[in-house]
Amino acid sequence: MTTLNQGFTLRDFGPGQAGGACVVRDLRERLRGAGLRPTRQRLSLGWLIFAKGHRHLSAEALFEEASRSRLQVSLATVYNTLNQFTQAGLLREIAVDGTRTYFDTNIAEHHHFFIEDEGRVIDIPASAVEVSDVPPAPEGFEVARVDVVVRLRRKSP
Repeated sequence: MTTLNQGFTLRDFGPGQAGGACVVRDLRERLRGAGLRPTRQRLSLGWLIFAKGHRHLSAEALFEEASRSRLQVSLATVYNTLNQFTQAGLLREIAVDGTRTYFDTNIAEHHHFFIEDEGRVIDIPASAVEVSDVPPAPEGFEVARVDVVVRLRRKSP
């Protein structure tokens, strides 16, 4: 089974567990292991976030999924939960620009393509991008991570 710092999906829960209480129990344990109390809203949103495997989603998209699932949560609760999951190491935040933020269920090291006209994010394997000449961090700081977002648009005919 995948460890906490590698993210998780329903595939990680083992055969025959995808629809049952084992998934909820495992999600509870993972939230507790990350220092988060497994509230009903966190469990419900966690199920929506992780049940579809590795993916990129915005707070607005998760809010729409929650609404379609008849989960009564506010957009503020969705933002708070996504930020808490990110701070706990369960999600990775991708800041595409000043107005767009996506959350990635794949927290392993990798980079991203962003398709501008579709608002879609696609993974790039870490091995496909070489980052060199990163300047040294200022005194008292260390580089936590380098994120590369390659912006794409369709070619004009």
